[in-house]
Amino acid sequence: MRSIHRHNYDEQLCHDLVSIEKPYLLVVEDEATQRQILTEYLSRQGLRVAAVSNGALMREALAAEIPRVVLLDIGLPGEDGFVLARWLREHYPRLGIIMVTAAADSVDRIVGLETGADDYVTKPFDARELLARIKSVLRRTAVPEPASASAPVPLEPAMVRLGRCSLDLQRRQLVGPDGTSEALTTTEFDLLALLCKHPNRPLTREWLLETTSQREYDSSDRSIDLRVTRLRRKIEVNPENPQFLRTVRGLGYMLVLE
Repeated sequence: MRSIHRHNYDEQLCHDLVSIEKPYLLVVEDEATQRQILTEYLSRQGLRVAAVSNGALMREALAAEIPRVVLLDIGLPGEDGFVLARWLREHYPRLGIIMVTAAADSVDRIVGLETGADDYVTKPFDARELLARIKSVLRRTAVPEPASASAPVPLEPAMVRLGRCSLDLQRRQLVGPDGTSEALTTTEFDLLALLCKHPNRPLTREWLLETTSQREYDSSDRSIDLRVTRLRRKIEVNPENPQFLRTVRGLGYMLVLE
């Protein structure tokens, strides 16, 4: 019964991915055997997959076509995964990044998230778990279809005032007081938009993590705290003394809006 359940689970994930019209994923992995295994498995699940072994080849692949998600190994020769993740986030803010880390090294996971990664998996990983993580990032990075002319006008405001900035919900950008725009990573936008939907209410770390990343909560997972730190640097006049994105001690966070 368990094997049947797992088979059906894979089939469902495959069906969901195919329905997104064959999203393109780039694997950056220096081990040839691992690259082949990942390419073959993910291709069978309805993804278009390319695989390269280092940062130089990754840039060449990006010049040819921009993927929806990059599966990025940390332990690469030359430029490691952290360097490449920072470069990717700087040049492609909307790109989904999943870091592949060593199983026992929590520091790698924390640093990976600080560079702007959307998610991480640890080696050795279960193929079904990896597919579920990819599916989750694909959903969060999907570009919404434009509304039809007959569609009703949304009631939610397009801009939300956040300290010295405004959040453009349609363009997924922060707009500064001088009118300059700063793109947000997918995870930063998801968290900030969620907080905007529930202003002036304390929200737990567990709920924020589960709602924005669609993964089970782990008490050692500090990804929400890292995202909050990055957001404070962008919206607060003094990130060390936040007035808008406040910590609720022992619980989580609250976005204070007028």
